[in-house]
Amino acid sequence: MNRDACTAFAPASVGNVAVGFDILGFAVDAIGDRVTVTRSREPGVHITGASGVVRDLPKEPNRNTAGRALEALVDLVRPDFGFAVHIEKGIPLGSGLGGSAASAVGAVVAANALLPEALPRLELLLCAMQGEAVASGSRHVDNIAACLFGGLVLTVGIDQPRVKQIPVPVGMCAVIVHPHMSLSTRDARAILKRDVDLSAFVWQTANLAGFISGCYTNDLELIREGLNDVVIEPQRQDLIPGFAAVRRAALAAGALGCSISGAGPTVFAWALREAATAVRAGMVAAFQNCGMDSDHWTVPLPSDGARIVNA
Repeated sequence: MNRDACTAFAPASVGNVAVGFDILGFAVDAIGDRVTVTRSREPGVHITGASGVVRDLPKEPNRNTAGRALEALVDLVRPDFGFAVHIEKGIPLGSGLGGSAASAVGAVVAANALLPEALPRLELLLCAMQGEAVASGSRHVDNIAACLFGGLVLTVGIDQPRVKQIPVPVGMCAVIVHPHMSLSTRDARAILKRDVDLSAFVWQTANLAGFISGCYTNDLELIREGLNDVVIEPQRQDLIPGFAAVRRAALAAGALGCSISGAGPTVFAWALREAATAVRAGMVAAFQNCGMDSDHWTVPLPSDGARIVNA
């Protein structure tokens, strides 16, 4: 029997994961967006409203990440009904936690449950990417894939993406600290240089390969060596007051690595479970010493991706 309405939860996510700019991401299941999609007799996509931590989202579908993702789904499937959408934001905008990706993913996951024949997740990924482009100005898939699939995800390609969930050593946690400020993804991407020094390219490539290899082989020292961004982080760190101090505090408390979540200002660290509490306390204190309060979470790795929560 066809449903008339469905609600999906789409988790926050950390994009880039230090060394995987636009290709690596992991889900942060502690917070997320809830998107309710209802069948409508009127064709097309209609944004009925928003609630939660953000209430003034655009109602024009082509300017709304959830709306644009659903327009892409409608173009693909051509259903004989429309979609009415309500977005409950749990992720602040400009937080570096994949808020635009979560709304897009939540919308297509909820709508997919209303279709006579559900689409595979790769098709949903391509639709959600269209929504993400509304917020960032370009199609990139690191947050989208992590939010949709869950866990640590590597995605290769844009037009025909290949998605691989990467195993994570047992007992590994992510510490997430969000200072009370916002950064525009567009602005944070705009400051990036278009050229990379050869030496930095080689170093970053080695770090990415080492990090992924360490995840597959449970080699904590290789993960520690690999979680070191020498290309993007140096260009963005001055956008986040106190970042250097926060990173030092995390490493001093036992983190394997610490870097910027997506475009920032959220900062993440990887740590074993027994060190996570001290790592989080050090990061929060470092932000406080710079006059910034923060929200913070410690989440297990891996964690779940987007899912139906009310049907």
